[in-house]
Amino acid sequence: MSTRRALSFSFLDRYSGLVLNIIASMILARLLTPADIGVFSVTMVFLGFIRTFRDMGAGQYLVQEKELTIDRIRAAWTMQLGLGLLLALIVLLVSYPVAVFYKEPRMKEIMWVMALNFTINPFGSLTNAWLSREMRFDAIAIIRFTSTITGTAISIWAAWTGYGPISLAFGSLANTVTVAILSFFYRPQFFPWMPGLKEIRRVLSFGWMLTAISLLYTAYGGAPEMFLGRLQGMANTGLFSRGQGLVSMFERLVMDAVGAVAQPFFSKQSRQGHELGQSFIQATALVCALGWSFLGCVAILAFPIIRVLYGTQWDGAVNLTRQLCLVLSLLLPARMCGAPLIAVGAMRTVLVIVLINTIVQVTLTGLGTFIGMSALGWTLSISALIGTVISLRKTQPLILFSWQDLQSSLNRSAIVACGAMVAPLAITFAYGLQPKLPLLALAIALPGAGLGFFAAARATRHPIWQEVNRLLTTLRKSHSTLKTMNEDA
Repeated sequence: MSTRRALSFSFLDRYSGLVLNIIASMILARLLTPADIGVFSVTMVFLGFIRTFRDMGAGQYLVQEKELTIDRIRAAWTMQLGLGLLLALIVLLVSYPVAVFYKEPRMKEIMWVMALNFTINPFGSLTNAWLSREMRFDAIAIIRFTSTITGTAISIWAAWTGYGPISLAFGSLANTVTVAILSFFYRPQFFPWMPGLKEIRRVLSFGWMLTAISLLYTAYGGAPEMFLGRLQGMANTGLFSRGQGLVSMFERLVMDAVGAVAQPFFSKQSRQGHELGQSFIQATALVCALGWSFLGCVAILAFPIIRVLYGTQWDGAVNLTRQLCLVLSLLLPARMCGAPLIAVGAMRTVLVIVLINTIVQVTLTGLGTFIGMSALGWTLSISALIGTVISLRKTQPLILFSWQDLQSSLNRSAIVACGAMVAPLAITFAYGLQPKLPLLALAIALPGAGLGFFAAARATRHPIWQEVNRLLTTLRKSHSTLKTMNEDA
């Protein structure tokens, strides 16, 4: 499958999932309180630390291994299956002390449900890694879309019937079970079912460092909610989680899709001996143009978006959302560093980058949370800026991108983002930051943002405009082909 076709399926997968998630969030925000969301969020942060050991990088190993053999597949399967069972036991054991530490007994019940998740996950994850390696994103899209529908439906049903925050755990379990069932239909016939230890050292040599990196990433991303849950209460944690959820729509809208293709793409480029610098710059330009446009519009329209999507009980998340938009905007220029570094085997460099950034993040987050919610936003921004500078400086010598070319691409991306923000700013000047008719404000601002985005992309000849042109050309050719077939008929 070509890279563009793979991206098309990946985006289709993520967009359909995003629509379902938005609908689910709108419903669940009216069924669950900020405190309910806070309880689940803090629980998932702790489970995130355990989840990083879920397969010790066996899935990523399967994607990037140049000489894949049956023994190596068997070793990866052994890692995933064994760790799934072990981690489920660990979750059960730590559930009580975690609930006591936060004085929240509902956390224990959520962790019990999620323990079952760990035992089932290996039956789907190995096949998904293989499909990713083969760039079979059509199959991955089918699996993910079906599992998302199932998980969403179960979460809503459970919340509707009064189960509270554990409803989200039930949905997650249903999602995992669905993935495992559907993966059987795509599992290659030559994949072994019996575990094996023959190549386990090779998998571990790759996986231990990737796991360490994932663990640090979890600490980096989960630090705010861990500190908030203890220092500022579950309600404030829930508000932060809601703001972060809105901002992270960009992750689900763009970065999940791009990331799913980026790792196999850069790995393939590296295996074939191609230089990665120019591809990195182009990928960064696309990500920043889309990301800065999205985040700028969300920051400007935070009040009407939150009011329409989640209702009045989440108004306290508006200012947090604006601050988090700034944080993610500062992170975006270095967002694509990981994939090419892993592709060239520079795992130690990735580990050093993440270690330094995590130390900075945890330190500043703890300080900001202790002072207050507003201070947290500013300390997160400082951490993001430091992290981006470190990541780019460590990445450049290894993939040899041009600083001048990167600066030029970022400048054009910033212009595109400014074009997208013209209409939202105009609406804000006309109706204020808190419009009385939020739905009307969005109905005018969002189409205007889209027009401004494409106009600026065309004016600057941004790479994203080239991709739009390719898409339009493909659609025109398809239309012409269909028209010819109809005329012949």
